[in-house]
Amino acid sequence: MNLKLGINLGFAINKYIEPEEWSRIVGKELNLKHVQFVADLLNPFLPGDYIEDQIERIKCSTEKYGISVDSVFTSSFTRVNHLMHPDKEARRIWLQWFKDLFRIAARLGARTGGSHFGILTFDSYNDGRKREMLIEEGVKGWQELSFYAREQGYESLIFEPMSVPREMANTIEDTMELMQRVNANCGVPMRICLDVGHAPHPDQRDPYPWIEKLGALSPVIHLQQTMLHKSQHWPFIPQYNKQGIIHPEKVLKALEKSGCKDGLLMFEISHREHFDTDFRIVEDLKASVDYWRPYVLE
Repeated sequence: MNLKLGINLGFAINKYIEPEEWSRIVGKELNLKHVQFVADLLNPFLPGDYIEDQIERIKCSTEKYGISVDSVFTSSFTRVNHLMHPDKEARRIWLQWFKDLFRIAARLGARTGGSHFGILTFDSYNDGRKREMLIEEGVKGWQELSFYAREQGYESLIFEPMSVPREMANTIEDTMELMQRVNANCGVPMRICLDVGHAPHPDQRDPYPWIEKLGALSPVIHLQQTMLHKSQHWPFIPQYNKQGIIHPEKVLKALEKSGCKDGLLMFEISHREHFDTDFRIVEDLKASVDYWRPYVLE
């Protein structure tokens, strides 16, 4: 397998937002060459001149440290209903927002990108008619985006299986169905962005069958240390590795079983605001890289 190690830039949100700073941390301190850019660092809703300035700063700083922006994704502040919003006008706005995001990321080098599939409100989820209508709206939205992504030079789009039914794809079967529905009429194929720590349907909380079934369909996989039935987004440091269920050997074995040929393993690690952890973020990320580096050389 041709696997590469990288990091989702969610760790930088409100902490290391300067392009020069997160690029330095990733390239020099973590010695990583691949990042998944996140919308929260450059929201398309921002004024155009500011976006242009940021694009140039990002391109300069990533070039300086030899970093490749392989993909783009939504993150903490953009975890919203978007393409499955109950209001038609909101869905239209978010469809354009995704087009803007994909265009920005393409200029940074991204060749795939996406988000969670969509989120239903409780009112929509509890009403069978509304639920299916909005799922179909989500499918149509992703199909339109797939043709736009092709124009931007993308090779695929990706969506992330989430932990509860309202946020979509919380079983392997539902994930496959959503992917197939989009791919019935697509510009570039819809693929999956697995997260090894998501705690979905109670019958499918073991992450390894997910990797075995969907690993070959996941050009990007989020890595976090976690416990069964939870999604902790812990770093891979000794105190958490003793408790955690994510082991590099097991992940790679499951990926091989899936038929995976190549992919990006991206750390998606969160440090919640606490005095005991806020000053050790980079240290924990470095330890996480060291923990995985014997298994993924690039």
